[in-house]
Amino acid sequence: MTTPARSANRHHKRPRGEGQWALGYREPLNKNEENKKNDDGLNVRQRIIDVYSKRGFDSIDPADLRGRMRWFGLYTQRKPGIDGGKTAILEPEELDDRYFMLRVRIDGGRLNLAQLRVIADISNLYGRGTADVTDRQNIQLHWIEIEAVPDIWERLESVGLSTTEACGDTPRVILGCPLAGIDTDEVLDGSAQIQEIYDTYIGDPAFSNLPRKFKSAVSGCPAHCTVHEINDVAFVGVVNENGERGFDLWVGGGLSTNPMLGKRLGVFLTPDQVAPAYGGVIGIFRDYGYRRLRHRARIKFLINDWGPEKFRDVLEKEYLGYALPDGPAPEQPRGGRRDHVGVFPQKDGNFYVGFAPKVGRLDGDKLHLIADIAERHGSDRVHTTVEQKMVILDVAPDRVDSLVAELEAGDLRVKPSTFRRQTMACTGIEFCKLAIVETKATAANLIDELEQRLPDFKSPLTINVNGCPNSCARIQVADIGLKGQLVVNDEGEQVEGFQIHLGGSLGVNPGFGRKVRGLKATSEELPDYVERVLRNFEKLKNEDETFSDWVQRADDADLK
Repeated sequence: MTTPARSANRHHKRPRGEGQWALGYREPLNKNEENKKNDDGLNVRQRIIDVYSKRGFDSIDPADLRGRMRWFGLYTQRKPGIDGGKTAILEPEELDDRYFMLRVRIDGGRLNLAQLRVIADISNLYGRGTADVTDRQNIQLHWIEIEAVPDIWERLESVGLSTTEACGDTPRVILGCPLAGIDTDEVLDGSAQIQEIYDTYIGDPAFSNLPRKFKSAVSGCPAHCTVHEINDVAFVGVVNENGERGFDLWVGGGLSTNPMLGKRLGVFLTPDQVAPAYGGVIGIFRDYGYRRLRHRARIKFLINDWGPEKFRDVLEKEYLGYALPDGPAPEQPRGGRRDHVGVFPQKDGNFYVGFAPKVGRLDGDKLHLIADIAERHGSDRVHTTVEQKMVILDVAPDRVDSLVAELEAGDLRVKPSTFRRQTMACTGIEFCKLAIVETKATAANLIDELEQRLPDFKSPLTINVNGCPNSCARIQVADIGLKGQLVVNDEGEQVEGFQIHLGGSLGVNPGFGRKVRGLKATSEELPDYVERVLRNFEKLKNEDETFSDWVQRADDADLK
């Protein structure tokens, strides 16, 4: 029988915490938190330079290899020949290859030609020619050996680039509009704010141990190209009732296995308040973020529990020390696609030219070609987009046609099909240890097939191909989102395939894709399936109806 005293003690026992530092839970509650407490991830840089690069792969401490090295953009890549069925079964050391993926952070997507050429050189010297433009505006290289890393860093830093906090539980790359400062319709240029955030917070030990990764965006783009709705923190250009230009603050967007759209705090920030507000939001995440369970350690879970009102109150009172005025929501995004592909005028009378590599896949030679084409036509700036595309800026009117012709000759399409323009793919099983299926080649083949089968298809249509459930390629907000998994084919064999999400979108009617019961396809069946559903769309849609809107009202039979 329980005595009253024992009952009272049990009643007053401190509840199990979520590892929130601000509430006094400082003891690590899992292995990741213990490793971070034992040694800041930023400290691994010197060990790489002094020890690992000299003694080789076998000298690397496992806690550095599968943890802290991410603080400098390094992940071990997947050992070749391991099929997707073993992804969740094998131990990390069984999946690890002796080579690394290296992520070069490109904040705001801004690159000059010297920087682009250095990345191209590194790709050819150390990465077997690999170079993928990601949907976070970075460039990723593969096949990197630990012995080469110090020289790679020296080359990157000589032109102002870095891999610092490109991965890990850190403030990762800050997205920005690649047209910042030149777009004729932009609300305002967020470049200075991106630079201030970078200079103030990136590499600062005060913010290098977050509960998990932290993704950011700052933009005044009228097309909302930085997909602010799905970032941990986003600053979106607005004009208030007094005609002042500033930023609207969003917090808590993110996809993965628990997708959530960001929430507006309802404040108006002047440009000089952006960096302090960023520091406040990331400080709240550091101090109040959930650290007990890895899958709940993103800021979206915290604001979902608190609500935007409480989050704003804590930000103002505990971190800023002053109240922020209310502000307007952003205008609806400018019509059309959000990728900046094509030829368009700049504010200064020159033109920018956006082009589409196939699913972001490039190589060192192609990067050199892009730099050479830009230079021949008077440009020193080639920027990356969040749709795995690139943009050459500052092209004089009389040089545009020649530049476009050279890009097209290099299979860098300025006037691509809808399928080439709006299909994205994550890294996939070729290199990623989390992946279950192949993605890049599958997506490239899908593009080729659809261009042949549906040459007159003109409607905007996003197809996002992901190798696992983690949604690096944003499957839930695509018109057609493909989540990699093993499926059973007609012969009863387990093969690579995809669960299909339909009708996701951002912008005017944001929402996650519809999952139709049992709707899956093998990789081999994918072109047939997509062709079939697009023909149904063209036959059954109303005038000017988008694919996403049609999906929401379509019968299941028309989606299979």
